[in-house]
Amino acid sequence: MSRSPEPVREPLTTLDDWLRWLEILHPKKIDMSLDRVETVLAALELSPPPYRILSVAGTNGKGSCVATLERIYRQFGYRVGAYTSPHLWRFNERIRLDGTDAPDDDLVAVFQRIDRARGDTTLSYFEYTTVAAFLYFAERGVDLAVLEVGLGGRLDAVNAMDADLALIASIDLDHQHWLGETREAIGVEKAGIMRAGRPAVVADRCPPQALLDHAQGLGAQLKLIGRDFDLTRHGDGSWDYHGARMHLRRLPKPALRGAVQYGNTAACLAAIEALDPRVADKHEALALALAGVVLPGRLQSILSDGVEWLFDVAHNPAAARVLAAELEAKPVQGRTLAIVGMMADKDIGGVLEPMAGLVDEWTVTRADSERASDSAAIARLLESLGCERLHEALDVTAACELARRHARPGDRVVTFGSFYVVGPAMSALGLYCSPSLSD
Repeated sequence: MSRSPEPVREPLTTLDDWLRWLEILHPKKIDMSLDRVETVLAALELSPPPYRILSVAGTNGKGSCVATLERIYRQFGYRVGAYTSPHLWRFNERIRLDGTDAPDDDLVAVFQRIDRARGDTTLSYFEYTTVAAFLYFAERGVDLAVLEVGLGGRLDAVNAMDADLALIASIDLDHQHWLGETREAIGVEKAGIMRAGRPAVVADRCPPQALLDHAQGLGAQLKLIGRDFDLTRHGDGSWDYHGARMHLRRLPKPALRGAVQYGNTAACLAAIEALDPRVADKHEALALALAGVVLPGRLQSILSDGVEWLFDVAHNPAAARVLAAELEAKPVQGRTLAIVGMMADKDIGGVLEPMAGLVDEWTVTRADSERASDSAAIARLLESLGCERLHEALDVTAACELARRHARPGDRVVTFGSFYVVGPAMSALGLYCSPSLSD
């Protein structure tokens, strides 16, 4: 456990003050361990929590599943907390109560209470904010909390609490430095959110054998897509859900774009069927909930002055393939332009490759983060993939201005590569969409 001397600080009175402080409180940005979080949770008397927990892990699809589960449970009158990361515009998006972002003053009060309880235990930014979510939900009496795992699963701060149900959306290559170089190794890390005797739903149609072995050895109640539940799509976009006991016909097309959302949504229904079967058989209410799912920045399309702006936070090869498939499936009348910026520690070439042949003109920029890749490095990779019409912009705002000047009615501008590109781009373009998911 870290006992490093803490930096001297001024009085912290605003949320921004606290967030700046959390950036330097712990000596490491990422410090994979559960002991510090468990210590602070015990001091706050939050372990076990006074509410049920649904933990959601996966290389991609986590945010979609959290938003879907959150919307369904709210439809049925549950008081629901949701925790996600990172955010697109404001930190408050990370901690929601019944679809509404936590207010600044409430977060400051929660941070202060944690500070008094933690003693000399330091927490990383993510650890501190995860504990804040646990505490915020407890203070407001939620019935259940839907929690997005930040990195991996086994040693992620979210995993300091035992989940009543674990959902793993997908397993692919990302964060290899922390999680391992193969799907087998990454699968074991994500399987770490499972608990003995409790449901564990997996939406990946080809899960690593190591994940299956872990679930069997642990004694988790494993539910696999294609084996324990599945779906049938219809030509009009509607679909059927086939579960262990429940069969739902002609559900509406998922509100979120992308063919992958059928599997994600089916996994959410399997989770609810396993945990709350009395909810799962309410067809009309479920259909209404599924039609109302909202998740900004994921294949989100906004039309402005005859130009389609498509925003997607895709930042790993698997997500880029999903984005590329969506572009191919829905061509536009004009050209496809792109704005891209990425983190330096990502597989930039693996993300750009499936997109290279689908974009007519590129604007490369630096993401709004200290971890961002230099735009020149991204441009060189695009050139190596045969892309010729390239522009470089100093920052996201400049990239948006350039793309806006070049785009004509009938064109599509795809903005992708990072949360730290998509959020700032939407703000710069005046296409900001409120992150509140309340009705």
